Amino acid sequence: MQLGTEGRNPHELYYLKMQRSRENFEKMENNMKRRLRVCVATCNRADYSKLAPIMFGIKANPDLFELEVVVLGSHLIDDYGNTFRMIEQDEFDIGSKLHTIVRGEDEAAMVESVGLALVKLPDVLHRLNPDVLVVHGDRFDAMALATAAALMNIRILHLEGGEVSGTIDDSIRHAISKLAHYHACCTRMAERHLIAMCEDHSRILLAGCPSYDKLLAAHKRDDYADIIKAWLGDDVKEQEYIVALQHPVTTDIKNSIKIYELMLDALISFNKKTLILFPNIDAGSKEMVRVMRKKGIEQHPNFQAVKHVPFDQFIQLVSHAGCMIGNSSCGVREAGAFGTPVINLGTRQTGRETGENVLHVRDADTQNKIYHALELQFGKRYPCSKIYGDGNAVPRILKFLQTINLEEPLQKTFCFPPVKECISQDIDHILETQSALAVDLGGTNLRVAIVSMKGKILKKYTQANPKTYEERIKLILQMCNEAFNDAVRLNCRILGVGVSTGGRVNPQEGVVLHSTKLIQEWSSVDIRTPISDALHLPVWVDNDGNCAALAERKFGHGKGVENFVTVITGTGIGGGIVQHNELIHGSTFCAAELGHIMVSMDGPECMCGSRGCIEAYASGMALQREAKKLHDEDSLITEGLSVKNEEPVSAIHLINAAHLGNTKADAILRTAGTALGVGIVNILHMVNPSLVILSGVLASFYEGPVQQVINQRALTSARSIRVVSSDLEEPALLGAASMVLDYTTRRTY
Repeated sequence: MQLGTEGRNPHELYYLKMQRSRENFEKMENNMKRRLRVCVATCNRADYSKLAPIMFGIKANPDLFELEVVVLGSHLIDDYGNTFRMIEQDEFDIGSKLHTIVRGEDEAAMVESVGLALVKLPDVLHRLNPDVLVVHGDRFDAMALATAAALMNIRILHLEGGEVSGTIDDSIRHAISKLAHYHACCTRMAERHLIAMCEDHSRILLAGCPSYDKLLAAHKRDDYADIIKAWLGDDVKEQEYIVALQHPVTTDIKNSIKIYELMLDALISFNKKTLILFPNIDAGSKEMVRVMRKKGIEQHPNFQAVKHVPFDQFIQLVSHAGCMIGNSSCGVREAGAFGTPVINLGTRQTGRETGENVLHVRDADTQNKIYHALELQFGKRYPCSKIYGDGNAVPRILKFLQTINLEEPLQKTFCFPPVKECISQDIDHILETQSALAVDLGGTNLRVAIVSMKGKILKKYTQANPKTYEERIKLILQMCNEAFNDAVRLNCRILGVGVSTGGRVNPQEGVVLHSTKLIQEWSSVDIRTPISDALHLPVWVDNDGNCAALAERKFGHGKGVENFVTVITGTGIGGGIVQHNELIHGSTFCAAELGHIMVSMDGPECMCGSRGCIEAYASGMALQREAKKLHDEDSLITEGLSVKNEEPVSAIHLINAAHLGNTKADAILRTAGTALGVGIVNILHMVNPSLVILSGVLASFYEGPVQQVINQRALTSARSIRVVSSDLEEPALLGAASMVLDYTTRRTY
């Protein structure tokens, strides 16, 4: 029976404590003395070029590491060169060879290959029992390795995580990163991506690419001319040949085969010696090989078609080539170290960091386009780029491996950014109508509305806008509280508050920086804090023009349109610009001040203090000003129009007078329409939207004149842009609500 500490005298407790401390120390010492058992798994010729330098480094330190090698994937396939033999030639003992490839070279075969690997790997990993499994890159075989190791509680070191490219490889690479416990990445950008993916920064090593250790040391070999002759013929000299390597894009197989065919046609026409490597084993490779054979590439005198070139010789061939063409990562990574010109075709490497040696032909849809790229690149030389490494990756990785503490908990943790605490859903939440509180601060009225996810205004409240800051904030909170209480009765769940206000707004801070003259005591005002503190809800704030654009993007004509402009034609002139589905705010939050685009050097004075602005010609206030002038001159009233003694003269009177044949009123409106049209033409020429939406009370009146000015004055390429009037009755309220509702669906605002 083991005694507890109770009943023991102080001397016994002291000696017991010392004994346990000694045992823990001996355990740690033994762990430090024990060699780290590292299993390196390689799937194909490409990943072996990155893993081999690490394997040599591990093998050179037998007192620190015990190396196990697992070979699988296309290494063991004759059609792809049986490249496992080069691993044996490098004198590595291969612990296991796993035939994991299901032939077919289509999507189903890739899935079946992953499944076959998952069936075979557990026995191997159980027998080898490694402390760490080293996995490279983004291949489907590597995905199987990482999945098996993670489920078998084996620590994983992932090489080259955090990078971005343009195919399914992205998804696989990031999935492996999430399974991996440690990361050795190549670039600072990749490191940032991993951190953004919530990986623990302390377990990320910025090492550089291991293949750079070899290529930077070996590419200046004296026998490069012999290597060129061996692969391309005795009469071929450096920079007189092309290296071509194109792989299928598994997410767009049909197009990638078309690009491959166009590349071959362009190379045949270009009439230079070309070393062309067979594509990898991804879905679509069988069709690409069929295209190659149909064109007789293997018998063509200008081509040498090969399944595999040893990496140290491949380095020489790429470094001394006239150019490299295709979509291999070697083109955007290793070739940059030599300054070799590269033509990158299609989208497979979209997102990769590249040096100036790479010319992208992403839309490689014609033979002529690829041929022209060959003319531009062939024979050039560029400065060497070391984006992906400095030749010291392996020492860093070996040192990193030594820091792995096997006593630490195996379960990896993620470093999530702080987020608002979520509330578990219950049946009441599901049955509630998800809604937003929308607030619109106008020059005359203050309005609050409950707006549903579909843009329906369930209830609206209107009060006169107070003149002072204190009264205004007090009324906003009072109206919001009233709406909040009514929302409960309407079975609405309020998700947040959106505020639309006149003036220049910093939406990031929720602050009105500078207000219009129509709203007094409303500059340098923090709106977000008092509303959020009182209602305990998130609050978004933006100006009324931007809110109108947001309303159109979510509920109106702008829905599904990538680039459009909304112009508000009301008391003033404002608007918002949406580019690539995102609202433009500008560096000082005054983007889309469309009313203050100058259309005349010496026009009428504007409320902003300048002259000749659109707002000074075409706003409701400008038209009211001109209507009063005509009325004072007794030139406004015409047959069929009357103005009562106490009735204020407005822009509507001017419009009605013009419709009834008043030539002076008609001339003023034509000038206003022209000014607005010229301003919009300037917008078309600057941001080139595909749609212009006119919003506000004057929208329907201005639609025709604006379209006419565009047809007369815009560049030919901009005349087809549509101008439409908004169908939304409450754009400011709906835009304010959309800021809240977009957040709940995780759309970026």
